[in-house]
Amino acid sequence: MPRVYISIGSNIDRERYITAALNALDSWFDQLLISSVYESESVGFDGSPFYNLVVGVDTGLTVAELSARFKQLEADNGRRRDVPKFSARTLDLDILTYDDEVGRIDGVELPRGEILKNAFVLMPLAEIAPADVHPVCGKRYDALWQAYDRDQKLWPVDFTWQGRLISRATAR
Repeated sequence: MPRVYISIGSNIDRERYITAALNALDSWFDQLLISSVYESESVGFDGSPFYNLVVGVDTGLTVAELSARFKQLEADNGRRRDVPKFSARTLDLDILTYDDEVGRIDGVELPRGEILKNAFVLMPLAEIAPADVHPVCGKRYDALWQAYDRDQKLWPVDFTWQGRLISRATAR
């Protein structure tokens, strides 16, 4: 079964919508590999800080099926599509990788470009999949994170899901 990594983000009522995303993923997939939850400054626009994390799942669903489910989940949770791309959002789910697939598949560019650009994607991905290799550049995610040199700040936050602490804040 393909391994898929999914980024999740929210900067509106963050705990509510991150919890809603995790609950939905938990109902769809047998096991979730969940990174810490990170708070980060908004990138590309002046807005409230985001909560971001990455989740890994094994699935028999196609990229098209995953994309449709994620768009519906976003819509069910108040995601608006009639606003600028870089704006506040209740919930954002993106397929980062689908096994080692490369290229435009079912309308989704794989691997997602944000992996190499944004700390809020690369750091949680490196946390849960350090030895996995980026299918285009051929480098491990932990090495990519160690070499990351952009000025994007993020920090782990305390986050409880289903009664257990899945993320712990550290001193900044």
